[in-house]
Amino acid sequence: MKVGIGQDSHRIDRNSKEKKLILGGIEFQDNYSLVANSDGDVVLHAITNAISGITCQNILGKIADEMCKKGTTNSEEYLKEALKYLEEKIVHVSISIECLTPKISPKIEEMRKNIARILQIEKNCVGITATTGEGLTEAGKGNGISVFVCLTVE
Repeated sequence: MKVGIGQDSHRIDRNSKEKKLILGGIEFQDNYSLVANSDGDVVLHAITNAISGITCQNILGKIADEMCKKGTTNSEEYLKEALKYLEEKIVHVSISIECLTPKISPKIEEMRKNIARILQIEKNCVGITATTGEGLTEAGKGNGISVFVCLTVE
């Protein structure tokens, strides 16, 4: 068994009306997006980073940057690229989201289903929790979204 830990954070961009807020591949109907060259999906980025921790492949820092330069801004595509390097079977993924907004709980089931589809695992192998962190961090104060992921493979 191996465990990969992934993290990602992005600032909120309240001025951009062109991009949508995407988390776990699911669109949220909030009036802001996240600052990023891609769609800024911090959930999928953190999962990708957890896989990079297991495979030792620099996906977001190198491969995804090249994909983005060529016009691929959908974070699901970066995650699929990371999965190509993973030889082990994903057993479980635990996702912890810290933000003041949006409200995560109404979309948790939809996010779990979508992430399970991408990772090709059962939905009951995808855990998602959310917190405001009592406003102690920039994400908890409403300035961004931060995600930590623990991914277990065998």
